[in-house]
Amino acid sequence: MIRLSAVKKHYRSSAKGELALRGVDLHIGEGEMVAIVGTSGSGKTTLLNIIGGLDRNYQGKVEVDGQDLAKLSDRAMSDFRNRRIGFVFQHFSLLDHMTAAENVSLPATFVRGKPPVENARARAVESLTTLGLSDKLGEHPNNLSGGQKQRVAIARALLFRPKLLLCDEPTGSLDSTTGAQIIDTFRALNAEGYTVVIITHEARVSEAARRIVRIEDGRIVDDGRAA
Repeated sequence: MIRLSAVKKHYRSSAKGELALRGVDLHIGEGEMVAIVGTSGSGKTTLLNIIGGLDRNYQGKVEVDGQDLAKLSDRAMSDFRNRRIGFVFQHFSLLDHMTAAENVSLPATFVRGKPPVENARARAVESLTTLGLSDKLGEHPNNLSGGQKQRVAIARALLFRPKLLLCDEPTGSLDSTTGAQIIDTFRALNAEGYTVVIITHEARVSEAARRIVRIEDGRIVDDGRAA
């Protein structure tokens, strides 16, 4: 699913600038659940952004789901992200003036040409129902708890049923009980066949993964299985 070869990333545009990633090699197979852990500034979020095509200013080779990301135009990269990668962030990134169902169906409005989903709202309702939010379809984010907001964000990431979920500190804004529920959600999705990659500094999250990749100073220092 993910194959990185000798990936380097500079903090500045100059090749002589300080390195954020220092020749990273990483392979993640389809159907894995992987936690990438490290301290602040270790390069873990930079790594996730490159895998997700959000940061294209790097050296080396990055392949995701068989696609060499460097060979995609900006427009093709945008389409690839929208349809084949689901993103989940710490702060939910929901629009307050939209209902839960409208937030989930929003990615369909960015698809060029005929949308691949004929009825985006029906798919949104299906995703929200799967995540236990069938009674919150018309609610706005301000009326939802933190855990409910994150489940709406996960439902949005699942709209096009991508193979890959990239999650950046998805429990960082949640209390321990709600965070545990979100972790269980990711484990259930992984059991259904989704490849799940989670950036985290929390032991409770990394311990739920089947594989833990540790990164320090832009280098992978350990790539082993969770206990």
